[in-house]
Amino acid sequence: MHATPISKDGPQRGVVAAWAQRAHQALGHLLGLPVALLVATEIAVLLAGVVARYMFHYPLIWSDEVASILFLWLAMLGSAVAFQRGEHMRMTAVVGKLAPEARAFLDVLATAAALAFLLLVLPHAYEYAVEEAMMRTPALDLQNSWRAAAMTAGFGAMALLAVLRLVAVGRPRQVMAAVGLVVALMVVMTLLQPVWRQLGNANLVVFFVVVVAGAVFAGVPIAFAFGLATLGYVMLATNTPVLIVVGRMDEGVSHLILLSVPLFVFLGQLIEMTGMARAMVAFLASMLGHVRGGLHYVLLGAMYLVSGISGSKAADMAAAAPVLFPEMRKRGAKEGDLIALLSATGAQTETIPPSIVLITIGSVTGVSIAALFTGGLLPGLVLAVTLMAVVWARYRHEDLSGVQRASRREIGRAFLIALPAIALPFIIRAAVVEGVATATEVSTIGIAYGVLAGLLIYRQFDWKRVYPMLVDTASLSGSILLIIGAATAMAWGLTQSGFSNTLSQAMRELPGGAAGFMAVSVVAFIVLGSMLEGIPAIVLFGPLLFPIARTVGIHEVHYSMVVILAMGLGLFAPPFGVGYYAACAIGRVNPDEGIRPIGAYMLALFVGLVIVAAVPWISIGFL
Repeated sequence: MHATPISKDGPQRGVVAAWAQRAHQALGHLLGLPVALLVATEIAVLLAGVVARYMFHYPLIWSDEVASILFLWLAMLGSAVAFQRGEHMRMTAVVGKLAPEARAFLDVLATAAALAFLLLVLPHAYEYAVEEAMMRTPALDLQNSWRAAAMTAGFGAMALLAVLRLVAVGRPRQVMAAVGLVVALMVVMTLLQPVWRQLGNANLVVFFVVVVAGAVFAGVPIAFAFGLATLGYVMLATNTPVLIVVGRMDEGVSHLILLSVPLFVFLGQLIEMTGMARAMVAFLASMLGHVRGGLHYVLLGAMYLVSGISGSKAADMAAAAPVLFPEMRKRGAKEGDLIALLSATGAQTETIPPSIVLITIGSVTGVSIAALFTGGLLPGLVLAVTLMAVVWARYRHEDLSGVQRASRREIGRAFLIALPAIALPFIIRAAVVEGVATATEVSTIGIAYGVLAGLLIYRQFDWKRVYPMLVDTASLSGSILLIIGAATAMAWGLTQSGFSNTLSQAMRELPGGAAGFMAVSVVAFIVLGSMLEGIPAIVLFGPLLFPIARTVGIHEVHYSMVVILAMGLGLFAPPFGVGYYAACAIGRVNPDEGIRPIGAYMLALFVGLVIVAAVPWISIGFL
């Protein structure tokens, strides 16, 4: 969600608007401290659990419980920080092409729609917290309402922020029109309640296709679009208490394995701050800088290595692009091609552990995280080879007359400097495989290693950046986790309606057996990846489609790799793929520049995807 810029002419628009603007900013700063403390405490608690269990053989029985309680608070307050910053994920491909006046109105409409969801769900979140007071935690014997109250606090903070933004942003007439439109749509949908109940399962099309698509294309943040559709369906087409929707959102956010999301996001920022990413890229550049298209190969290799550490696609691109792009521009590379390749490498590395998408797919489908981590390495390499073929074809005649080849001594020195950074992904994977830490805990080992490497080896640890990094981590994680919670509730709505059985039957009857099912899945997830991004698509359709894949004889790890790569292809393919626009923002290049050159890279990725889909061994050969 990109917030409409708050006007600086507060005094001209009245004291109330100026006050709302200051209050909006102050509330964001007020939320920053608790979310930073929550991230830091989660790291400390999980790391203490690993050390106590592995080194002292004395497990802390309360550590997971404390981590779970704090995690829901981190997710909800982090969502509020993301809301204040305008960082909730939304589709802007359509909105961005409109005239400024229309775009400004839709931005205000998005805030009004989000406020509608928050006001509808807030009373039920409070009711849920009261209900949970009857439950007590097993280890600490605390009322579970201490944990569940996070949802009330998070939704309440976002509702207050939405009101303040509406007061402070946009002209009063524009705000009134947006709020009036949202209220009118809600009244019409309520008046048509008898119609929805008579439609039977056909009303799923209304709520989960028409409402979701309309909201997403209008620029409403994805999490709130899902939430509005689910609340509308439950309240108007069923007799189910809304309390259950809140419970399903809690369930979706509260998978302990998802705790690794904020920790790996923080780790990604840490390796950039300490210079570890720069050291790896410099080593690759020393080896391949003299080869035609060499720095393009370096970008491919750097994204492969860095992706294995950070788990965050934005962090991956932000670590590699600023280091390489200036030199690549000096060598004559066009900006459009740089962005095209950066986007393609973003899609290529989606399966490389510890990817957040891998963690999410394991949490919602029950597939072994360790197996996914092992199976994800080779598919990414296959796609890298197909991209290298395009790079070779485009740059085989590159003029390198002014480029000096690095000596063996320079390469060796760069390798020694990069060695501690290169070792990090192998340490992370070894810790999981050897049972030192779980997939949730292993990120804390990476963080501890990164801090020590930054302080003792690279001497580039900036303490002033730690607090902003913690807040950034909470904001990004909150936006991701709110989508997971809303998508989990939406998937529950689809399941309890009987849609899952209908879909399962239809998919089983597809011609071609396993091959036909795989082909349809590839197309479906490319489309879903471009419209919803990977995580919400996985949470929505993973629990529905993975059992079918097993039934038709497709290995779940193989299916996971194909699904993730298909979503990555959609995520980074213009004009709808939001990952492409993220790459443009990081590279500071106009999106129009990369549209033409990205075609060949997308075709190469599709060829690689077909190879991975057709040859299961690539995904499961080392399990």
